Amino acid sequence: MGLTEEQKEIKKEYAGLKRKVTEVAGEIHDIVEDTIWTDYDKLPALSEKIGELMKDVLAFKVNHDFLK
Repeated sequence: MGLTEEQKEIKKEYAGLKRKVTEVAGEIHDIVEDTIWTDYDKLPALSEKIGELMKDVLAFKVNHDFLK
């Protein structure tokens, strides 16, 4: 069974939300790998940002049961 056009658009939106989380996680990774001694103070705010973004991702997923 294929996806409808609406479901395809929803999947694109979902991918965009997940990409935002991944981008912030990448920032954290870069700090940990490269600049922990100078940029450690940025980690709490970035962590909180991931938490907020993940709430959006999880809420979106709950409202669209075909997403995996």
